[in-house]
Amino acid sequence: MNYQIVDMETYYRRGVLRHFSEDCKCSVSITARLDVTALRAFSKRTDTRFYINFLYVLSRALNAREDYRLAWDWQNERLLCWDRINPAQYVFHEDTETFTVVYTEYDPDYDVFYARASADAEAAKQTREYGLDSAHHPNWFDASCVPWLSYDALHVELPDGYLYFSPIVNWGAYREENGRLMMPVTVRLNHAAADGYQIARVFRLIEDEIRSLTGEQ
Repeated sequence: MNYQIVDMETYYRRGVLRHFSEDCKCSVSITARLDVTALRAFSKRTDTRFYINFLYVLSRALNAREDYRLAWDWQNERLLCWDRINPAQYVFHEDTETFTVVYTEYDPDYDVFYARASADAEAAKQTREYGLDSAHHPNWFDASCVPWLSYDALHVELPDGYLYFSPIVNWGAYREENGRLMMPVTVRLNHAAADGYQIARVFRLIEDEIRSLTGEQ
């Protein structure tokens, strides 16, 4: 859990951060449909799980920019930037209709990450506890799938004034549109940490990572 303290004298968004952390504390979420045709084909070709493959490209995308690795140290009133953020994924239990949080350490190497995420998910299937432990996982971001619905919009509400900077990302079921598989993805970020441009960049970075992983343009 290494981090750097952001120099507020040189931080490129210091004016925006001050406004949305003092005058108007709020968050922003954007939902867009991403073309996951190539990722689905890659998953079938390699006999791997689409879910974990998307979790991997998402983790790579969010680790690509410092904007998505920020944290507010409220005890010392300073802005931090983690060297790396990790996904907190979820396992759904059909019998109880509940979830268990799964903490998976991110690794940029695909094979390493895939093995970790798979093993963590299998271990979580053995319990019915929620397992939330945010105190020991400060550099984790929330990654949650809603596979039962191909939705058009999704909103995550946090208490007003709460400077929670970690990304919250949700995605739903993909569906065929004009011969392509389109999947809804929702990205929520605190407005102090990101404007519309930074949030939109998450979607573009995911697309880049899909092309990089699958080798398809």
